[in-house]
Parts: sequence; structure tokens; C-alpha cells
Amino acid sequence: MNWKTFLTGVGSGVAVGIVLSKAIDNNKSISAEKALANAKAAFKKHGAISGSWIQMEKQQHSKSLLDYEVYIGGISRMVDGQTEQYEFIVDAETGAILDAYPLS
Repeated sequence: MNWKTFLTGVGSGVAVGIVLSKAIDNNKSISAEKALANAKAAFKKHGAISGSWIQMEKQQHSKSLLDYEVYIGGISRMVDGQTEQYEFIVDAETGAILDAYPLS
């Protein structure tokens, strides 16, 4: 076997590996469970949580002329004997809470 051919093959393999690794990193998103955990941690700062839910499939959401893939979920808490329910929207890419509002 020729060393030039071998080194060319190894170099090509490394280059393809680096390109694929970066492409995979750019397409990562968090799981629905992680999104729910982030939201619960944020809500726990303001009191105990009695229940929570999240939709497992991502949805498209527009806010301020920007488009996001998001998870939508909800939190229930007891405040002064009354149940308060909130819905939240979490960016599926970063895990940031984009919006949270009480349900009436």
C-alpha cells in the first residue's frame, strides 16, 4: 500500500468526521423532559408545585417576528387554598422559557 494513499484516506476521514460533528451539534435540541425540568425549577422559586405536564412533540411558535420550535406545558400550584394553573412555552433548542402566563 502506498503511504500517500493511506494518509489521504486518513485525512479525508478526519475532515468528514469534523464536518459531521459540527452539523450534529448545530441540530441538537433538548428533550421535552429537560424542558419541563427547567420550567419546574423556575416555578419552584416562587412556591411549591402540585402538578405539571408537557407536550412531547415540538411545535412551531412565532414571537416578535421570530420563529421557534417549542415545547408547550403547564404547571399547577396551590396558593392560599386555591389552585393556580400556568402555561409555559420553552424553546426546544436552548431550553429558555419564552413565555409563561396564568390560565383563567
